[in-house]
Amino acid sequence: MLRHAIAPSRRYTKASHDVVRHPRLTSDAKILLLYVQGLTTESADKPLSEHARKLGITGRAYQKAKELLVVNGFLHERRQQGVRGLWATAQLLSNVSLTPAEAATVCLGRASEGSEAPETAMCPGAPDPAVGEPAIGEPVDRVVGGQLPVDEEREKNSPHPPSEAKPDPDPDPEVKPEPGAAPDAPLPPDVAEGERVLLSLRHACRELYLGAKEARTLAALAAEWLRRGITAAQLRRVLTSELPDGGVRSAVGFLRYRLVHKLPEEPRPEVPAPKPVVAAMIPCAGPGEEHLFRPARGEELCGPCGRAEARRFWLRQRELAEGQPAPLPWRERFAAVNGPRVEPC
Repeated sequence: MLRHAIAPSRRYTKASHDVVRHPRLTSDAKILLLYVQGLTTESADKPLSEHARKLGITGRAYQKAKELLVVNGFLHERRQQGVRGLWATAQLLSNVSLTPAEAATVCLGRASEGSEAPETAMCPGAPDPAVGEPAIGEPVDRVVGGQLPVDEEREKNSPHPPSEAKPDPDPDPEVKPEPGAAPDAPLPPDVAEGERVLLSLRHACRELYLGAKEARTLAALAAEWLRRGITAAQLRRVLTSELPDGGVRSAVGFLRYRLVHKLPEEPRPEVPAPKPVVAAMIPCAGPGEEHLFRPARGEELCGPCGRAEARRFWLRQRELAEGQPAPLPWRERFAAVNGPRVEPC
């Protein structure tokens, strides 16, 4: 293969071979990473989805590229709350793979260095712009007046009499739990095992990630599989195999559909085999001294006597066969059937 390359003198982005030749990154993920790395500081202050939209990477392709960047340590996202109480998602895209601890260190370093950073990078002692200056003077009590008492206003403006004041409850009331409420009651063994199987699916496929409450809602369906003789390994294999080509949009809906529609049949109870009927002892009809035997198929002779009788029978058949004349040759039999041959005139 021939190559022709001209090194650009301007408007270029340095790309590491570790990124370009990464075996687990797709082309969309590499292009998105290199595109963002080549932007200026002002242009890069946008969400990653907007940069991907400019490159034509949308929908499932963007989700796949973002997932690969997160899994391989190039993209890190962090939910943080600013000094004004607003939550925001901070994204860090690096051209080298970073661990979560390294990414947190980089974010803290950027926040401390930037003087014109957003609200998450403000100094601890800086005043909040949203909070105004305090009022001048000492605090005073609220002015009371301008409203009629409740007794004077009851008959004219209120169609219903005011409710009587309820006595204050005890400072430390004893909370008695309801008899039917048991939030921390232990689950049955099969339901707990089904919940553990559902929570372990995240390690086999990231698209089947379930929360604790979601797994608890599907645990009863998974327990029914275990009660029908399916092991935990077999259940995990059924739920993670043959996933849709377009990906799983809802892990809860997909797993509920598969648990309901692929439920195996209930094991049929084993029918015990009928016990063999033992026949009673009967006397043998053969010659010799009288002896007993147990018949198997209604025979009248025991085993030794039956074999001896069969041997005598075939000996008589052989003697009868030897006393018969030899069979005629085939030509004579043919002539006896068709008559003598007539010569033509």
